[in-house]
Amino acid sequence: MVAMSMFHLSGFGGLLLLILDLWALVSILNSARDTGTKVLWVLLVLLLPLLGFLLWLIAGPRSR
Repeated sequence: MVAMSMFHLSGFGGLLLLILDLWALVSILNSARDTGTKVLWVLLVLLLPLLGFLLWLIAGPRSR
């Protein structure tokens, strides 16, 4: 039996999170936002991959 944990991302879940984070980073860097905002979003996504991605998804691209 495989134990499932919310904080254990490996295999397919880790690969999926990596792909989503890369998508978020590319979108952040290609956005028309100012440099300071981009740096903060990139740091958030890099330092907290899952939480940073979710926050970016909710508040980032279409927050205006």
